[in-house]
Amino acid sequence: MNRSTLLIVLAFFSIYVFWGSTYLWNKMAVSELSPFMLASIRFTSAGTLIFIIARSLGYSLRITKKQLGNSVLAGFLFLAYGNGVFVWALKYVDTSFAALIAALQPLFILVLMRTLQRKALQPKSIIGVLLGLSGMYILVSQNDITTKDGAVTGIIMILTCILSWSIGSLFVAKADVPQNFFVSTGYQMIAAGVILAIASLAFNEVWVSLLDWSSDAYVALTCLILFGSIAAFTSFNFLLKKISTEKVATSSYVNPVIAMLLGWYFLEEEITSQSMIAAAVMLTGVYFINSRKRDKKDIKPSPKNR
Repeated sequence: MNRSTLLIVLAFFSIYVFWGSTYLWNKMAVSELSPFMLASIRFTSAGTLIFIIARSLGYSLRITKKQLGNSVLAGFLFLAYGNGVFVWALKYVDTSFAALIAALQPLFILVLMRTLQRKALQPKSIIGVLLGLSGMYILVSQNDITTKDGAVTGIIMILTCILSWSIGSLFVAKADVPQNFFVSTGYQMIAAGVILAIASLAFNEVWVSLLDWSSDAYVALTCLILFGSIAAFTSFNFLLKKISTEKVATSSYVNPVIAMLLGWYFLEEEITSQSMIAAAVMLTGVYFINSRKRDKKDIKPSPKNR
């Protein structure tokens, strides 16, 4: 195996396993830490490390006022709301369940492209939308899920997070942001970290002292920063330059499976037969959406949650 092939294999492993694992790591940490506090520390730390790495590689951190404003807005849509509220929802929803709902993002983007950009739906896309909606109904209609305290609220908030991430995808595709993806991501993460810190204080969250954290919380946050925020996102952008977009988008199919298995093994979450059927229907829908004939102006998939 040559060096290029090895890097591609490792990058796929990163977006498959690391992104699929973020659901577990977030669930582990949010069980004892306030969600907005957790997300704020994660993104501020990751953004700072990215800036350090970028400077060590010789990249300029200069940014215009317009680029800064767009980066703040993107950071809010992607990370502050799209991820921060998602983490909050994990207090009420199992990781496997949340991961399956998150797999609907391609459907959301497709519908937004149709409604906002007037792009025609292709036959495979229509099939994908119908399958996605059917799978979603099967998933959320389970009595043992909808009767849990806060579950319905959690589901609704996760759906709004997917919507926020999808709007952000359309926005960033045309927005003026720093050309270097590494630098752009750093600004988005720092902006999101500040917004989430303000939100945490506004909601009177308890900021637990670092001395009182459990070892599980330290491990989870470290993994979220190094693997979920830095390694997986870098791998994602590397693959977009080396591999077709359709192949990179297969993370939408694999992440929920990884999340379900990890939630079942480590957190003893139950995987019902109805959830498995819903997963099959929803992921088939996502496959149809991503396998349609591509328009050259189609936006590229975005690194959710992640």
